[in-house]
Amino acid sequence: MKDCILYTISFWVKNLLNITAYMTASLNIQPAATDPKLVQDLRQNLSGEVLFDAYSRGRYSTDASIYQMTPLGVVVPRNWDDVITTVQICAEYRVPVLARGGGTSQCGQTVGEAVVIDLSKHLNRLLEVDIDNARAVVEPGLVLDQLNAQLAPHRHWFPVDVSTASRATIGGMAGNNSCGARSIYYGTMRNNVAALDVILASGQRAHVGTLAETTLPKILTEPLLALGAREAKEIGLRFPDVQRRVGGYNIDALVAKNGNDINLAHLLVGSEGTLALSERIHLNLAPLPTYKLLGVCHFPTFYSAMDAAQHIVKLGPRAVELVDRTMIELSRDIPMFRATLEQFVSGEPDALLLVEFAGEDQNQQQQSLQQLVELMGDLGFPDAVVRATDPAFQKAIWEVRKAGLNIMMSMKGDGKPVSFIEDCAVRLEDLAEYTDRLTKVFHKHGTTGTWYAHASVGCLHVRPVLNLKLDTEAKKMRAIAEEAFSMVQEYKGSHSGEHGDGLVRSEFHEKMFGRRMVENFAEVKNLFDPQRILNPGKIVDPSRMDDRTLFRYKPGYKTQALDTALDWSTDHGFAAAVEMCNNNGACRKRDANVMCPSFRVTGDEQHVTRGRANTLRLALSGQLGADAFTDPATYSAMQLCVSCKGCKRECPTGVDMAKMKIEFLHHYYQRHGLPLRERLVAYLPRYAPTAARLSALLNLRNHSHLLAQAGEKLLGLSAQRPLPQWRSKPFREPGASIGKGESGEVVLLVDTFNRYFEPHIVDAAVSVLQRAGFKVHFPTADTTNRPLCCGRTFLSAGLVEKAREEAQRSANALRPYVERGMKIVGLEPSCLFGLRDEWRNLIPNTDEIAQQSLLIDEFLAENLDDNLDGLTWRNDNQRVLVHGHCHQKAFGAFPRTLDLLKKVPGVQAEPIQSSCCGMAGAFGYQAENFDVSRKMGEASLLPAVREAGADTLIVANGTSCRQQIRDGAQRSAQHIIELIDQQML
Repeated sequence: MKDCILYTISFWVKNLLNITAYMTASLNIQPAATDPKLVQDLRQNLSGEVLFDAYSRGRYSTDASIYQMTPLGVVVPRNWDDVITTVQICAEYRVPVLARGGGTSQCGQTVGEAVVIDLSKHLNRLLEVDIDNARAVVEPGLVLDQLNAQLAPHRHWFPVDVSTASRATIGGMAGNNSCGARSIYYGTMRNNVAALDVILASGQRAHVGTLAETTLPKILTEPLLALGAREAKEIGLRFPDVQRRVGGYNIDALVAKNGNDINLAHLLVGSEGTLALSERIHLNLAPLPTYKLLGVCHFPTFYSAMDAAQHIVKLGPRAVELVDRTMIELSRDIPMFRATLEQFVSGEPDALLLVEFAGEDQNQQQQSLQQLVELMGDLGFPDAVVRATDPAFQKAIWEVRKAGLNIMMSMKGDGKPVSFIEDCAVRLEDLAEYTDRLTKVFHKHGTTGTWYAHASVGCLHVRPVLNLKLDTEAKKMRAIAEEAFSMVQEYKGSHSGEHGDGLVRSEFHEKMFGRRMVENFAEVKNLFDPQRILNPGKIVDPSRMDDRTLFRYKPGYKTQALDTALDWSTDHGFAAAVEMCNNNGACRKRDANVMCPSFRVTGDEQHVTRGRANTLRLALSGQLGADAFTDPATYSAMQLCVSCKGCKRECPTGVDMAKMKIEFLHHYYQRHGLPLRERLVAYLPRYAPTAARLSALLNLRNHSHLLAQAGEKLLGLSAQRPLPQWRSKPFREPGASIGKGESGEVVLLVDTFNRYFEPHIVDAAVSVLQRAGFKVHFPTADTTNRPLCCGRTFLSAGLVEKAREEAQRSANALRPYVERGMKIVGLEPSCLFGLRDEWRNLIPNTDEIAQQSLLIDEFLAENLDDNLDGLTWRNDNQRVLVHGHCHQKAFGAFPRTLDLLKKVPGVQAEPIQSSCCGMAGAFGYQAENFDVSRKMGEASLLPAVREAGADTLIVANGTSCRQQIRDGAQRSAQHIIELIDQQML
């Protein structure tokens, strides 16, 4: 008996150790399990990038789903020969391949143990436009917003307007059979794709469209048509008759209907890259509607909103989109959306329906909007419609709705709204009852759900809140899924209504379609891909959706405990802040906002906010090795982050990479030591008084090629760029205060950069404030004559303790003025916003200082009335182009700059539609960053400046921005306060 007990204990201990070892090993990004000769063949035969390192594979191991599967490697092809060669080589080695665009799939379509082919970087052109026939031909890597921007001058667009349009590629949309908010009018991708040029699993090219034009070999077409004829009745019985059905393969396209020709491209649309890879996509275009009107319908209960949808669609709207209470409340916590919410949300509704009418007849749209108001009254909700007739206001409202998914994911903590049943679609008459029953299912399992999206077609995106780090919650997910899909089947709906199947829904095809239909899907797969190398495990041969070994947070997942330098308590810790990135890809957008400037230049996953967050998460959780967090490879991922803070505002889940970079650099330099260059930049405020006295000597560097070359070799400061000019006469305070103060009192915080490099800007600020009637105070530290400093330069080098010293010293000096109700006014955005942002994470009790700190243009915009009483101006009709500093935009302050200029008589100000200038403090001076820095400027800012006439003034508040404009465009830019000073008489 004793031996038996000992044997049993020994057995379980041994197996427990084996299980633990397996779990630990399975978490690591292991070396690629591929034949080294495969890698060699790819590198020898491709002109594009071939990435088989652990970091690159880790960054491509996730999409916007709950899953993580490490690819065997990554290929970033430069041309289509690269793609064909990759497919052929992988077929030879029987290695799977997986085509990927934006990597924003909700269901795990773009993750897998395969060689990932990233088509988004180079294969993204608009190839042909035929407006007469409303057609266009594009490469799959082209992003929807970029396509529509190119079509706009032709007054046409591609109308499958998915909410991720800023980063969703046309190839990915075709793979998923995407739909969008206006599918009730325009249909799905299937309805808008005319033909495809594809690469088959053998590497062979083919054109796929109507039977007459298809060049697929007969060995494919004949059995496909035979399958359609054989299964026509079964398809009619099994395929749900709802507007949204994207599950399985579209084998109903193999059945001729109403005399229409069979189009085999419609079979491939929605096949998730499991049958072929798209090379050219032939699209149907639509005219842009001339007039749009939007009605925001308010409902006291969620049920009443769902019940009303079936009546509203009878008015013929282009879209009916849901926004629920959870989304409203979360949006109010996001600075980017708060002001818009205040304009279109009245009271405390439980749900909103955004109802859009569009067309060519303005009177008709106004009549439809009035009918909506009357209908709401008939339904018992009088005065419940907010009308949005201004196009800019409509756009702002739609931006909130488009960000719905990511807004939901901005919930703090481990519990997140999880995507697994969100695409179920039912008939509109069943929608209210279905959503009510499903909500009760959530409550039964101890959770709640978030709802948003397409009420017009009965496809609501619902996400139960779960913590998938816990096995119990994964089991709960499974139970909810099974109950939800049974309910959908009962309503004769579709379990997959927009986002496709992937890893999360493919398993349930047999339940929804039956065994015979699943066998039909397998038959189609075998015809196109007999070796099963194209994106395996999706649609056919699926894994279990709740297999935790495939999750992003696998069994055994944990992150290392860091002794953090910054305060991460509001984020539930540093690791939790990193994990807020859900891979939604908003950072991949290329519009005129800020985020993400380095990605716009390189197009590399490594250099986008998402790529950096994934690198940090994998490193923190030990998946890249024991010391990966402070490894040089992790530094490489962070290197091109310019700390623009664009993600802080524009990432709907609130990923603050600028703050994360400070924390990272703190730990990195503790391990590797602080280089001399970074030390010189960090300590600049400390030695600046001495440097100013040596200005003539230090400035020689800019006049000597040899000295510039020596500086690059010894310090890494680019010889191609002049350094800021030290001034022998820096700004010195005229006293503790100056001015009479008939308009009030203000504190002027003079930053290091303007004090020692551009003191004339401080002089202009003092002049303007005095003439505007303000008494100007100049705070100083009690214990030293050294000027105050925000700590920005120390933070840029990760020297958090030194930054904390400076912040505390400055806060002590400022607090007496703040307690007297005075505003703190700054000139340099990167410094001033340090008081409103970083100080909160450095020192306690700074909220009042943050609330009373303003850029000088913000302050003047608030305190100079529209009549500018008591002030006289030149009024000389001066055109001005204005570049907004990244931090101005990130904190929503740039509109105040423009507001101020609108008040100045004779000034015609226009904003430059630009992202980061590319300098970002010391970033643009570093030799290794010079090319990227210049390319950032060339993206939009520098060309706009060059195109401006010589009589046009350029305004840029950031000292770095002015440097970039001077170096890159050979034009001088002014601080706004200089312009105001010049325009005053």
